[in-house]
Amino acid sequence: MQTETYLPVFRPLPGLGGGHRQTLAGTWWPGVLRPEQATIRRVDLLDGDALVLHDDAPADWVIGGRTAILLHGLAGCFRSPYLVRTAEKLNARGIRTFRMDLRGNGAGFGLAIKPYHAGCSEDLLAAVRHVEALCPGSPIALIGFSLGGNIVLKTVGESPQQLPASISRAMAVNPPIDLARCTHGLTRWPLTRYDRYFVRLLLRRLESLSQVRTDWEPYRFDQPPTRLIDFDDQYTAPRSGFLNAADYYERCSSEQFLPAIQVPTLLLTSRDDPMIPPELFRRARLSPNCRLHIAHGGGHLGYLGRGSVDPDGRWLDWRVVDWVLANCSSRGAE
Repeated sequence: MQTETYLPVFRPLPGLGGGHRQTLAGTWWPGVLRPEQATIRRVDLLDGDALVLHDDAPADWVIGGRTAILLHGLAGCFRSPYLVRTAEKLNARGIRTFRMDLRGNGAGFGLAIKPYHAGCSEDLLAAVRHVEALCPGSPIALIGFSLGGNIVLKTVGESPQQLPASISRAMAVNPPIDLARCTHGLTRWPLTRYDRYFVRLLLRRLESLSQVRTDWEPYRFDQPPTRLIDFDDQYTAPRSGFLNAADYYERCSSEQFLPAIQVPTLLLTSRDDPMIPPELFRRARLSPNCRLHIAHGGGHLGYLGRGSVDPDGRWLDWRVVDWVLANCSSRGAE
């Protein structure tokens, strides 16, 4: 395992200690989010589906300037609060950002028939090529949150020799690097509440899709799933070309790709993430280009802390900004 990288210490807000409190606070206390002003970029995919990028370019950005592609987590979208806040902070520092709606999410709802999943690196690479055309010569940072973090890690690690040279660095926040372990963990109390929450959102989206796509064949569940593993086994996996959920998890878990990563990459997680066990990262074999930080707290995409270190209490947002702005002369060099 790579020696842990030490970032500024995270200290939770008073009354928000513990992983569950941090996780829920991250969802229910999003902060003040700026109104939408991004330019919509449609990315057509080879299989006939499409996805959407939300392009926020600072007024002083010039061709060749730094860019970042931000990916949301399960059942999220371009308006996920952590994406909106992080993009705004990056834009204020001259970074052009592209918030990516994974297939069928956000502004891309209705543009895709196939579902998105935790291993859709081909979709991310299509987005990278689109950004390269818009921003020739610009270095691109890939930033993924939760499920989006697994996609980022798989993308930079599965075929490192063929990775576009424009990708300068990557970051994965609370990524489920072992999909089977993380998904099975949701079936145990008290995580069943998260499990059912995710499934309700996914089922609701499927119901809505039938109203906007007449060419989409609705999936008839024998019994509506209440667990994510059942949803993946009956729907996500077969609709994405996998045999079943076990095959999907085995082929798409990013842990297996970590040793081959050749771009500077930061893995950030917390000791009290209720959904992603920290021991997954302690056992992982990381390439010399990877840095790992396990925060003392923060839950899953929470990290609401005291404002002594950062201008506000959004500790995670500022760690993303720090990583994107960090100097990097070449791949694998810090």
